[in-house]
Amino acid sequence: MVNVLDIVEDEYIHPGTRMCAGCAMALIYRFALKALGPKTILTVPASCLTVLHGMQGFCTTKLSVLHTPFATTGAAASGIVSSLEEKGLADEICVVAFAGDGGTTDIGIQALSGAAERGTNFIYACYDNEAYMNTGVQRSGSTPLGAFTATTPGGKTRPKKNMPKILEAHGIPYVATANGSYIFDLYEKFQKARDIKGTKYIHILSACPPGWGYDPKDTIKIGRLATETGFWPLYEVFNGKFILSKPSKKHLDASNRKPIEEYLIAQKRFKDIKQQDIDNYNSFIEAQWNEIKRRLENQ
Repeated sequence: MVNVLDIVEDEYIHPGTRMCAGCAMALIYRFALKALGPKTILTVPASCLTVLHGMQGFCTTKLSVLHTPFATTGAAASGIVSSLEEKGLADEICVVAFAGDGGTTDIGIQALSGAAERGTNFIYACYDNEAYMNTGVQRSGSTPLGAFTATTPGGKTRPKKNMPKILEAHGIPYVATANGSYIFDLYEKFQKARDIKGTKYIHILSACPPGWGYDPKDTIKIGRLATETGFWPLYEVFNGKFILSKPSKKHLDASNRKPIEEYLIAQKRFKDIKQQDIDNYNSFIEAQWNEIKRRLENQ
């Protein structure tokens, strides 16, 4: 397990960005780049991350970044990989696509699926703030049940899409979940993915103060509640083997999970959530952890 002494001191983002106060994505991106190192090329679609990078002609990162339209992140990464292979640099430089949930679960899923089916050698990281935050908080396929957005004013009526399971079904060598409130776990997973050949997918919960409705100082607390309630388990699937990550191991015992209400009532987006939706959350969490236990026992 990575500890604070293992984190490299090098920084790959210049001080001062245009991100919101308390943005978990900015923290996620900072530590992911530390784990990946200087020999990295990034591609990013329209998203909050393009806001972090800055206006045209400027970029806050010290690494090369290709900005691409919403739908083409996987295709852009594939093109970069092909170019590096042609130049004999594919083993030396890591290609990473970094996209939000809208650009992953919805608009970008076709290009991502194609790249995964081809086994393209790159990392695809989705920072999931559970809505189209950069354009006014509209619902995405990753918006959770009961959440208020500009396009679901009465609360979303469907649960979020299970994107890690969809990518796992592609038979790629590495799929992982992460959480911006567990930086050491996230750092370790990016380091591991960097050294695996083929398509790697990391899906990261990214708490968002303005979109979720909480005080920016509580970002780490809110993110941790998602995992502590059992809603967002942390795990890896490496060559088909399911591995429960250390921060989530104690949650195999249901008595160690916090009530889902603690997570929901801490956010204004759930202020009108119905009791039936809360009951559905509890049923979902129970079923999710029963499936995790089954996978661990049958390996």
